[in-house]
Amino acid sequence: MRHSPIRTALLAAALAVATTGIAQAQDALTAPKVRAQLEAQGYTKIKDVKFDDGLWEADATSANGKRVDVRLDPATGTIYPETSVSQLSEADIRAQLSAAGYTRVKDVKFDDGLWKAEATDANGQKLELRLDPTNGKVIGRTHD
Repeated sequence: MRHSPIRTALLAAALAVATTGIAQAQDALTAPKVRAQLEAQGYTKIKDVKFDDGLWEADATSANGKRVDVRLDPATGTIYPETSVSQLSEADIRAQLSAAGYTRVKDVKFDDGLWKAEATDANGQKLELRLDPTNGKVIGRTHD
């Protein structure tokens, strides 16, 4: 199957925009800044720092000496330990996503200290979302 030059250019432009968005989110917080943020909050023995699923992730030892997986909001550096407890219900998360313009919300669950959901945005893109357990703000998104 042959693609027209215009179609190829449009696909390349769309890919560049999507990649730029991911790179900008990742660049707002770098791996060294992730380590510094964790150390400033009392975490030690920080390992496996990586950007995955729209969030920074790391393995670390908390101030009380327990091993914990943590995720960080790439824009703010807020730390979400896997042991976080949600202050919101599934209904709260669904309402928050609906109010933000997401449709076809499904697979909403609280896992590893964050809310996770699949939804379609206003542009019709299917996304996997990660949400803050205290306020329901979308902190990570990847294409489904």
